[in-house]
Parts: sequence; C-alpha cells; structure tokens
Amino acid sequence: MPDHPAIPAVILAGGLARRMGGGDKPLQTIAGRSLLDRVIARLAPQCDGMVLNANGDPARFAAFGLPIVADSIAGFAGPLAGILAGLDWSAANRPDADWMLSAPADCPFLPRDLVTRLHQARVAQNARLAVAASAGQSHPVIGLWEVSLRDELRHALVAEDIRKVGRFIARYPLATVDWPADPIDPFFNANTMNDVAEAERLAELDEG
Repeated sequence: MPDHPAIPAVILAGGLARRMGGGDKPLQTIAGRSLLDRVIARLAPQCDGMVLNANGDPARFAAFGLPIVADSIAGFAGPLAGILAGLDWSAANRPDADWMLSAPADCPFLPRDLVTRLHQARVAQNARLAVAASAGQSHPVIGLWEVSLRDELRHALVAEDIRKVGRFIARYPLATVDWPADPIDPFFNANTMNDVAEAERLAELDEG
C-alpha cells in the first residue's frame, strides 16, 4: 500500500500539440503502447483514482476508461486550466482527498516513486505544493497540489490572466524534489515527432 494519504491524479491531455502539427499527442504510440497508456500504467499504482483533462470530443479517449473533464476556462488557457479542472473534479468527487497530483499525458517514463517522494518532501517542508525536477530543471506541471488552492487558482486565471504554472506556484511555500536523469530522464516528454522517435529508443532501456 502507498505510504501516503489518498491522492487522486489529473492527467493533462488538453494541449493543442502544435509542435506535432495538431491532433492528440497522448495517442501517439511508443513501442506498441500509446503515451497515455504508459502514463496511466505508471500512475495507477501510486494514485487513488485518475481523471483525464481533455478538450473537444471526449469519445476519442473513451477506451481508456477514465472520467474526462474539460477546461472550465475558455480559450485553451494552458496547463493551469487543466489543473484547475482536476482540482474542481477532486473537490466534487473526492472530498476525502486534500491533495491531487498533476502530470502531463506525454511523459511515458514517470518515476514509480513520484507520489511518495513528492508527499514526503511536502510534509518535511510544510509546503502547499511540491514539484518534480531533473537535470537541473524544474517540471512544475508535475506536482502535488493542495485542493483548497482551487479558488485562488481560478482567480489567477480569470482575473489576473496568469497562464504560466511557475508564476502561480511561486506565490506559495514550495517543495522541489529532484530525480536522476540517467539512464532515462523520468520526465522526458514527447513534444515533437523527433521526441517520439527518441522515446522509442528510450523505451528499450526502460523497465516497462
């Protein structure tokens, strides 16, 4: 059993995939499995339920069997809007959960100790947020969020037009947890078709 409280996750698939020419990036296949399938497999043992943030016709993701929530903020406001959708879903459907994990749908090699280490760091540092890092770079879209921050996040998006995750989280006590990037950066994300080709190579090094 996980050594942390019940923590649901929102998987962010709401992007426009401009660097891939549009379409649904999470459905790109790596070594016979879609990016989204790999993300779900990594998070399922760590999280107490998952929801998928996706805009447009939800039927294209129906086969994955997850609840699907669209952005409540119009105009493709970026990952913060997806995180807000997840926080609102958690508040409505998981009132027992005080925290939620966010992760993008294009990171197929997420660490298997992601939630445990983020939770431990948050507790140790009495932080309201915890984010992942690797190779000297923070990955603010991958982190633990206090569900009670959702109204402040909504205000930041609607009233302040804040779009960058880093700008919003800088307001709060933040724990950052670093993972090694060798032999695979666990936060490698497939943004372009070249990245997909590289992910095919990395999948051979990965444990599955």
